Amino acid sequence: MFLPLKDLNPSRTFPVVNVTLILANVAVFLYQVTLPQRAEAVFIMAHSTVPARFLSFLNGHLGFETAFLPLVTSMFLHSGILHIAGNMLFLWIFGDNVEDSFGHVPYLLFYLVCGIGAGLSQAVLDLHSTVPALGASGAISGVMGAYLILYPRARVLTWIFIFIIPLPAIFVLVGWFALQFVSGISSVGAVTGGGIAWWAHIGGFLVGMLITLAVRKPQQAYE
Repeated sequence: MFLPLKDLNPSRTFPVVNVTLILANVAVFLYQVTLPQRAEAVFIMAHSTVPARFLSFLNGHLGFETAFLPLVTSMFLHSGILHIAGNMLFLWIFGDNVEDSFGHVPYLLFYLVCGIGAGLSQAVLDLHSTVPALGASGAISGVMGAYLILYPRARVLTWIFIFIIPLPAIFVLVGWFALQFVSGISSVGAVTGGGIAWWAHIGGFLVGMLITLAVRKPQQAYE
């Protein structure tokens, strides 16, 4: 068991965008689960990222909006309560400080760009796939990549088996990324009808790191 619970790095401003993103995800999920089963399946398919749609667009069989808009809308869909709970926990832990560093509007743009980059990272590995990809984890991975650059020494309370230990963010986030990378490598060439989009996590994390390295400097973290 390896689970971040809380960082010990208070933000200087109220994270209005981060809180709004969490509320938006929860609102969409609540709407989603009120739909009849067939209607929910149609809703998810219409608004999830489907790699094969990109090829259909390039071949002239599908419009740009239908193929590419789901790169944004899919960030607000989740497959179940554990999926959204885990994603929102990570966004709550790491997002406020990244928003504090970037500023409110730039943080929103950063979040969306990371999510789009994550979706494209997953899609390019299997452009023929018709499996819908959904969830905020790609964008949140970008936020985590930014946190690693900005606050590598910030302490993060982490549940490890039966212990709760304050660890430097660099250990938590590099460890998390290593798990994603190993799982991603293991999934290459595997035949699957769904599951975790490991390369979306990897791609989003790297996009977040690169953008942050380009535009921000490391911040002072509280011990």
